[in-house]
Amino acid sequence: MSYCKQEGKDRVIFVTKEDHEAPSNAELVADDPDDPYEEHGLILPNGDINWNCPCLGGMASGPCGSQFKEAFSCFHHSTEEVKGSECIDHFRNMQECMQKFPELYPQEDEKESSNQPEASPGSDSVAGPTESSASAQESDSVPDNQDAS
Repeated sequence: MSYCKQEGKDRVIFVTKEDHEAPSNAELVADDPDDPYEEHGLILPNGDINWNCPCLGGMASGPCGSQFKEAFSCFHHSTEEVKGSECIDHFRNMQECMQKFPELYPQEDEKESSNQPEASPGSDSVAGPTESSASAQESDSVPDNQDAS
């Protein structure tokens, strides 16, 4: 004989072996074909952003979710010649927020440096400079008081 009891917010249902062997009489509710969040990807049919899209990786929620939404919305709806150029302040606010939570939003530099083995002092590195460090070195090679053109 199966029975049910309430424990706080939980409802505990005990069933017998016979209950499990009988076919289920549960009725499934059909998916709503008009559900605006059902498998539409990032942009909904009406042009809005689907904040529930797994492609956003949860960025729309969390401590910086509102800043992310503002920046992403601004960029998505941008009509400027350089798309998103009017959104710099929104992206700056988002970046400042993310820097307050490095454990949730690790910086790219931190990821790269944590994946690379550290060279011991006095040892010569076999690998050459990365593209980013090479371009930084090139830009640093122009003296400050001379025009780069």
